[in-house]
Amino acid sequence: MTSANRTQVSCVRESVLGTTPVTPRMRKMRITGESLQFSPTYVDSDEIRDDRMLGDPIKTNQVSSGGVNFELSYPNDLSPLSEIIMSAFENAWINTPQFFNDGTADSIITDAGTVASTYAVSAGGSAVKLGHLVRATGFTQAANNQIFRSSASTGTTVVGGAGLVAEVAPPGTAKLKVIGFAGVAGDITALADGLGSTALDFTTLGLIVGQWVKVGGAAAGNTFAFLIAAGTKARAAAYARVTAIAAQKLTLDNLPSSWTTDAGTGKTIWVFFGDQIKNGVTKNSLTIEKGFLAQPVPSYIVNNGMCVNTFSVDLTSGDKIKGTVAFTGMGGGISTVSLDAVPDPVTTGVVMAANANVGRLGVNQVQLGAPNWAKGFTLQINNNLRSRDAVDSDAPVDIADGECTVTGKLTTYFGSSAEVQAFYDGTPRQINSRITKNGQTLILQAPRAVYRGGGNPQATAKNTDVMADFDWQAAQDVATNAHVLLDRFEYVE
Repeated sequence: MTSANRTQVSCVRESVLGTTPVTPRMRKMRITGESLQFSPTYVDSDEIRDDRMLGDPIKTNQVSSGGVNFELSYPNDLSPLSEIIMSAFENAWINTPQFFNDGTADSIITDAGTVASTYAVSAGGSAVKLGHLVRATGFTQAANNQIFRSSASTGTTVVGGAGLVAEVAPPGTAKLKVIGFAGVAGDITALADGLGSTALDFTTLGLIVGQWVKVGGAAAGNTFAFLIAAGTKARAAAYARVTAIAAQKLTLDNLPSSWTTDAGTGKTIWVFFGDQIKNGVTKNSLTIEKGFLAQPVPSYIVNNGMCVNTFSVDLTSGDKIKGTVAFTGMGGGISTVSLDAVPDPVTTGVVMAANANVGRLGVNQVQLGAPNWAKGFTLQINNNLRSRDAVDSDAPVDIADGECTVTGKLTTYFGSSAEVQAFYDGTPRQINSRITKNGQTLILQAPRAVYRGGGNPQATAKNTDVMADFDWQAAQDVATNAHVLLDRFEYVE
């Protein structure tokens, strides 16, 4: 007998479409259900027989397809969900500088504290710039786990940690990750339309137009006085989007309602930012393996060349945030031997939910609120994939992509005519949603979208609220050259 509760699903990124890497490092996926399949196709003979019989069905082809359902949690870099997002967006993450031993001690990060204030890395240390905020985690010595402002770096060093204890072989869990930037005392100021500086050069930090930042740390000395005065909720919601980057000015939109000018006198202001991905043109494929572990001898079904055709996320009031993925694939097979006998365990980030974890659903730089509170939001990416067959192959030989169509639904209470009027007029809207849990944040945005359906408030029965549902579709946004973007903050305060 086979139990669904003993089904294991794991995946690995392919370097060559349809080809599973040699000795792959598989990583377990977190799913709520799956419909993955590797299926042959058959046709019948058209021969006319005087006995009215039929010969064996004739196998013509075989193909992998199907999908998985999931609940949203933070997509750690290289995790299955992160890889699925890469396939859905047909692009790579633009990550902030990071160094991770990833299970192998003393490999990427090779020392901490032997030289005062210094972490040693195998290569790439120069990607960490003066003023970057770096978060060190996973070290054996507790003093080496900290957040610090980078004061210098070379190809093999990152400098700035305080009070480090010598650790000559950091463990496999050791990680350094740029999580933002900070000025020296009194350097960063709040302007009417963004942030200013005297010494820190914003153009050196790897920021991108269209990227989101979160202003202010947990300590009073790391955030502006006006945010402290605005209260805990306003401090937690102090996010904004980058629209222009100059040496001493970072222009922002979607500024919080409490935003005002502030000289930042005596303050060492912290500003957080993270990784970003946007829709592109590079196919990213996966090999996915299902293991039925309840069987006396487990069976393993492999699907390779799996590219995300559709990817959707659903934020509905009162529920967990859910997602679905549908793949178009190539070959596959079945075996009693796993591709990886000991796949990496699932990630441990908690599941995110609407209401409790959705800090913002914004339209046109304003958070939806009274009288048009948001009730629900969905987003779907459709890559319009199609398989390419060859007469001398029994599985697809290629997967072609089509238009990146990004659509969704926005449900609001009908409190005013504003959004209905935008629907009638075809006025483009900027839509974004921010989700935060346990100090980690995701921001989904469609920077230019048009309502093209719904928009018909109706009184369907007594004792009910009149709602306004809008079907929207993304169009190219010139500033970001994107239909859809996703920011992930590994750490915010």
